[in-house]
Amino acid sequence: MAAALLSSLLIFSFLSLGAPLSSNYYQKTCPNAESIIRKAVTDATKNDKTAPAGLLRMHFHDCFVRGCDGSVLLKSKGKNTAEKDGPPNVSLHAFYVIDNAKKALESACPGVVSCADILALAARDAVVLSGGPSWDVPKGRKDGRTSKASESTQLPAPTFNIAQLQQSFSQRGLSLEDLAALSGAHTLGFVHCASFNNRIHNFNSTTGIDPSLQPSFAANLRRVCPANNNAKNAGVPMDPSSTTFDNTYYKLILQQKVVFSSDNALLSSPKTRSLVSKFASSKDAFSKAFVKSMIKMSSINGGQEIRKDCRVVN
Repeated sequence: MAAALLSSLLIFSFLSLGAPLSSNYYQKTCPNAESIIRKAVTDATKNDKTAPAGLLRMHFHDCFVRGCDGSVLLKSKGKNTAEKDGPPNVSLHAFYVIDNAKKALESACPGVVSCADILALAARDAVVLSGGPSWDVPKGRKDGRTSKASESTQLPAPTFNIAQLQQSFSQRGLSLEDLAALSGAHTLGFVHCASFNNRIHNFNSTTGIDPSLQPSFAANLRRVCPANNNAKNAGVPMDPSSTTFDNTYYKLILQQKVVFSSDNALLSSPKTRSLVSKFASSKDAFSKAFVKSMIKMSSINGGQEIRKDCRVVN
């Protein structure tokens, strides 16, 4: 236990090194940075209603590996397979939004705004455009030069139980409160069958379906995702209002109508169960907690440079 705690503290300390972030970081060097990024996200959302969910998920996946350093944006090169091509990341999308924002920023103020900051700001804008809260994003992140597919396994899996989730979050300096609040990002998006097949087929030696699933909901999931289903794009929305940032997700947890084991796991700890109930009954309470935890998570940074192209190191 002591060794694990020391390891967690070392990971967090390493990722937190570097100049402190600031809300007015680009005030003099690129004063229009936020409006340029917001336009890129807004333009994308007009044509692709799934872009906000993609950007928010991309930001999480970036921050949980090496900190929020834009490493998930790098493309594979030569013998190195990058994070974005690791198994948990192959379904990430909306990279073009970051590319469009970067191109516009390089035209307005070349070599100034990091890709990691673009992604953090785009995630905030994605939430706002989906009807969620806004917040002042601390800025000044640097971009990393390392991206390995093998490290994408560090991401918390949809099959994780509460102990595994707690360990994953604590290694990044995040609490059970942060876990409960940040899980609310699952109010947006679409999930493929492969991510929850473990709950609806061959759950264990005695039953095919996870007994914690509400029966009619489980039956519907099995209709959409039959056994041995190989349809690449088959799946379901994360919740019925999957393009709107709201607190429906928490209501569904209490009704046992969520797709991931990791979502249902929030009921297995008194602390997270209490927070689920609180957020289910108050969108305002959820929004405030989400903003606080997003700022905390997105402030983990371990980069070294400002990339000219988000897909390749300088």
